[in-house]
Amino acid sequence: QVQLAESGGGLVQAGGSLRLSCTASGRTFIRIAMGWFRQAPGKEREFVAAISWNGGTTGYANSVKGRFTISRDNAKNTVYLQMDSLKPEDTAVYYCAASEMGYSTLRAHYSSWGQGTQVTVSS
Repeated sequence: QVQLAESGGGLVQAGGSLRLSCTASGRTFIRIAMGWFRQAPGKEREFVAAISWNGGTTGYANSVKGRFTISRDNAKNTVYLQMDSLKPEDTAVYYCAASEMGYSTLRAHYSSWGQGTQVTVSS
């Protein structure tokens, strides 16, 4: 398994931006697809964005499409989530995850998870 550590969360006003980072360690980062998920209080953890091992394929939840951008830098073992035009409903704990089954938007395909970082968007 790969160990993951998120950073970059915080408090931001509606309409603002944040960039989350997730750094991997423990095994080679290349060839591993990555994803971001989020969980709001009282709700299930949901898919946000995913990226293939070489960055050639990306996917987004409809709720964030056009506002969030996922990217990765394999030389730095890091995946990013740029979040723009944030809304109060984006408030959640955000988790990065690694899939050794290839690119996927399904939570069940992700076997390694970070500890999460809180994002709070005020209205």
